[in-house]
Amino acid sequence: MRFQRLSDMTAHWAATTPERTAIVFEDEAETWADFHARVLACAGALRASGVGPGDRVGYLGLNHPAYLVLMCACFRLGAVVTPVNWRLVAAEVAHVLKDAGVKLLLADRAFAPVIEGATAEAPVGRVVWTDEFHAWLAGSEPTAERFAERPDTIALQLYTSGTTGFPKGALLTQANILGTIGKGALTGEAWSRWDDTDVALVAMPLFHIGGTGWALHALEAGATMVVLPRPDVRAMVDAIERHRVTRMFAVPAVLNMILNDERGRVADFGSVRALLYGASPIPLEVLKGAIARFPNAQFVQCYGATETCGTVVYLPPADHSVEGTPRMKGCGKPFPGNEVRIVGPDLQELPRGQVGEIAVRSVSVMAGYHNNPEATAKAIRDGWYLTGDAGWMDEDGYLYIHDRVKDMIVSGGENIYPAEVENVLHTHPAVKDAAVIGVPDARWGEAVKAILVLKEGMRATEAEIIAHCRGRIAGYKIPKSVDFVAELPRNPSGKILKKELRKPYWEGQDRFVA
Repeated sequence: MRFQRLSDMTAHWAATTPERTAIVFEDEAETWADFHARVLACAGALRASGVGPGDRVGYLGLNHPAYLVLMCACFRLGAVVTPVNWRLVAAEVAHVLKDAGVKLLLADRAFAPVIEGATAEAPVGRVVWTDEFHAWLAGSEPTAERFAERPDTIALQLYTSGTTGFPKGALLTQANILGTIGKGALTGEAWSRWDDTDVALVAMPLFHIGGTGWALHALEAGATMVVLPRPDVRAMVDAIERHRVTRMFAVPAVLNMILNDERGRVADFGSVRALLYGASPIPLEVLKGAIARFPNAQFVQCYGATETCGTVVYLPPADHSVEGTPRMKGCGKPFPGNEVRIVGPDLQELPRGQVGEIAVRSVSVMAGYHNNPEATAKAIRDGWYLTGDAGWMDEDGYLYIHDRVKDMIVSGGENIYPAEVENVLHTHPAVKDAAVIGVPDARWGEAVKAILVLKEGMRATEAEIIAHCRGRIAGYKIPKSVDFVAELPRNPSGKILKKELRKPYWEGQDRFVA
């Protein structure tokens, strides 16, 4: 591990490689010296706004260097950066702001209507717009003072989808983040050795651990970060070729889009040396196609969660082949220092080959959920995080996903809990009963499907149901299709049998869950 504190990173690279490029954004480059200067200026502006240790500082916007400056400034002050999913509607954003107690919000003006609606219900101390960021920094004195960070200091609060419709704030500490960043080097494998000559593509959303975690790897290594506002495929293809990207992380849906993009089929991807992927199911044909398209890249599959600060299990390059290997159907093996086991309902470890819930014990496991001790107690038992995924391990210790214990849907890398969607469906006056499942989708891995029972004598169409959901939940959670049935299958205790509902849609399909 190169650093003992997160606040050391920008200071170190500004001192040792001041003229090297830290960030490229919209054709503008910023050196490490300039980046660190902006971090100190941001720390001063935050302090002048009354932000101190433990205060929550929010960000709602597309990927932007201002977020990285804000995050690093918060590390120095001991404040907790809380990125918010920009795809949420106002009511969902209001819940996050209220739950976190956000004191200051940095936001993209493009989302002003959502933010105005959210802050009317959950006021924040101040909103700073990204187009005012430079002026805001210039209005305060920079400060080089630092909070005395400890390993258990909370550094990030990332919100996950809620099993009951309310997102939960996962609390990630200095030790969680630094320990996760340092795990790759323990493998001794070439793909894991970052250095300051690397060029990392930062395209995945920064409100996800996949985006922020990837940026933190680059910050720790002193690598150049090519920041894109969003994972737009054509922009990614152009950035890889133009900036000679050496490292990238992508969800399978994006890899598939690159393979099917006109420019993506002919672009020069020879600079990419390490390509990490994960966060949702991946068809084997997509993986094989990507391996062929990125000829010099070492492919690494990642399995983890927000609650584990990102990746805890990886499938190394040696287990990848353009012809396909049996292990490519799995997730891989735990990083050195991580423990993974399969447990039964009594939380006792099961024999190899037997399906149960995947449990993880690691330095990467979160401190808990913000203001939610009940959910924390359910998720973490004796230091083991219960992932909610059902899986099994082979005799060599490789992990394979079998299904999901929690019924969670993963569509294009976004986690969607059926209960949240079902709650909205039940507010439609014609709906008597509702179930939401994930069904196969060639582009996104899974798509949201609603299966409804209507009240006697009432009618509703698929289009009406979908329209009812708009504005009540984020667009990616809205059902893409709706089936109407006479009744839903239930067990004797009344629980809907989701497995029975999913079965006809998944018949003949391999589920490659990453």
